[in-house]
Amino acid sequence: MLWIVSFSSRHLVWNPSDSMNVFSCSLPSRTADARRRIDSPRSPNLKRLTSRVVRLTRRKQLHQIFEEIEIAKRRYGKLNTIVMNAVLEACVHCGDIDLALSTFNEMSKPGNCGLDNVSYGTLLKGLGEARKIDEAFLLLESVEEGTAIGSPTLSAPLIYGVLNALTEAGDMRRANGLIARYGFLLHEGGNLSISVYNLLMKGYISSGVPQAALALYNEMLNLELKPDKLTYNTLISACGKINKLDAAMYFFEEMKERAGKYNQEDIFPDVVTYTTLLKGFGILKDVRLVHKIVLEMKSCHDLLIDRTAYTAMIDALVNCGSINGALSLFGELLKLSGWNLDLRPKPHLYLTFMRFFSSRGDYRMVKCLHRRMWLDSSGSISPGFQEEADHLLMEAALHDNQIDVATEKLSTIIKRWKGISWSSRGGSVALRIEALLGLTKSFFSPCIFPRVNPGAPIESVMMPFKAVQPLNGSLQLKEVVMRFFDKSVVPIIDDWGRCIGLLHREDCSELEAPLWTMMRSPPPGVTTTTSIGHVVNLILRKRYKMIIIVRHSKFSTYDSSSSRAVGVFTIEQLYGFISPIPMQLQPNIPHRT
Repeated sequence: MLWIVSFSSRHLVWNPSDSMNVFSCSLPSRTADARRRIDSPRSPNLKRLTSRVVRLTRRKQLHQIFEEIEIAKRRYGKLNTIVMNAVLEACVHCGDIDLALSTFNEMSKPGNCGLDNVSYGTLLKGLGEARKIDEAFLLLESVEEGTAIGSPTLSAPLIYGVLNALTEAGDMRRANGLIARYGFLLHEGGNLSISVYNLLMKGYISSGVPQAALALYNEMLNLELKPDKLTYNTLISACGKINKLDAAMYFFEEMKERAGKYNQEDIFPDVVTYTTLLKGFGILKDVRLVHKIVLEMKSCHDLLIDRTAYTAMIDALVNCGSINGALSLFGELLKLSGWNLDLRPKPHLYLTFMRFFSSRGDYRMVKCLHRRMWLDSSGSISPGFQEEADHLLMEAALHDNQIDVATEKLSTIIKRWKGISWSSRGGSVALRIEALLGLTKSFFSPCIFPRVNPGAPIESVMMPFKAVQPLNGSLQLKEVVMRFFDKSVVPIIDDWGRCIGLLHREDCSELEAPLWTMMRSPPPGVTTTTSIGHVVNLILRKRYKMIIIVRHSKFSTYDSSSSRAVGVFTIEQLYGFISPIPMQLQPNIPHRT
């Protein structure tokens, strides 16, 4: 036996010239099997392909995914449902719902891989995130009636996907309607599950009604449901939204009490709990409680303080004016990031310090942070962050009385970013520089509103909604096509009279199609109390042709799905208000020679 083991694998391969090799018949050769697998060009390795799709999904490289899927189809033929479900998830994750629908339809065709419950759950989640709620309900109805391709079963995961998307968008009317119709699938022990209550709490916070989350907590207690850690974290977030931090501390202490008294370690406050508290105390500038929470986090050995937690601590300390403590934590974070790259600060943290030092006119510090943000921060720096960093550098120079430097920075900003928003922080700085330079050296072409006050509410100049004659989304384009010869954009309403989108002339492509399939949804909108200046800036920056105006409510923010439009403001109205500032020329006085 020892002599047999001493042979290497190449001695065990069958050799035609060596008929005395007894091992070639008694032992199989793994090397030969591997060679046969490599030589077979159509041997599928779909598990590796699925892993590759998942990795590309995290990077949001959707185009690369479809390129590799096409190569795999040419090599292996038909791919299985697992791979295509991963592709479908990639489309949803990247926000391309049209591509997701195309992939879903392709999977459903005869001869392809087919559909399963995972396919339907992924598509429903995507439809919910894209706010295509009507299509999601139609798909659920087909599953319920048994007419859906692939015979999927109506189950809780399908409902959770849509419900989660609705609550994240704050569309509680449809979320409650979904529960009323399919809530029987979400019951545990005769009542709605804790997960459903958590989602509803999150939805009410997103819709601007955090008080309703506290009411749901009382309902849970009446039903003798035990809140979990996510419930408490959501409640603390709701208390922070309405500045009831005493109630937030009550829930915080209750978590620690339950964890210690009943030995429920899964209920003990985690890093999300602490960061939520820090955000609330930071907004209220309660430096004592912020220091208390930070000290408790640093003293808890079982608490993993990640980059998000460090960012929350630093943000709270800066908001409270405790800049020395914030800089101390920032230095600690930079030191730890030398050993752990996951702790490298995000650009947001650099901007936090730049805002503080810019307001104090510390140009040297802001310039240093501006440079180090490019070298030391983690991830990519979005164009919005880059623009704000340039604005803060200009502001710091102006506050430091370096007018020439501020003027130079403004010139660079205009060339790089093709303008500046007057409603932004940088816009107010540019306005001060313009005042110092005078009209003769202006960087811009000034215009004024001679007939309106930019600070007045948009309600004072809006056009009534009925005056623009909105169209019902169920109408076909051929029935109303003449409207688009003289109107570049028309509002679209549903059967209840709510504005659900805007249909632009350039999007009118199918005469036989209903209008809602071609509209852009949701429509851009503001409340009646929004200033005219903000709406004008919105039109110029986003290049909107029409803004929908809804009635202001102190209980909720703008939501096209639940608010009724009362007026519109168009770009044509804006052009009617603008007049250029006449430049006063110096008189041509002859000089004596």
